[in-house]
Amino acid sequence: MKLYKSATHLNQWVAYSPETGWVAFPASQNGWTARRPARGLDPVHLREVPMRLAANTGIAAPVDGHLPHAA
Repeated sequence: MKLYKSATHLNQWVAYSPETGWVAFPASQNGWTARRPARGLDPVHLREVPMRLAANTGIAAPVDGHLPHAA
């Protein structure tokens, strides 16, 4: 999984993994549970950031290359 900040999705994280595809979720406590498909992303506005920055959101960390509880 890769985590991104987007200049056009303020107060949200954007993430990508083969299991989830592109998703956006609130940059807040347990925000991962409110994730939704992210559409219309422009790569010019995306910057990859370390996963630890979204630790309080409940985002699943990869285990052996796979996400536990990916939905």
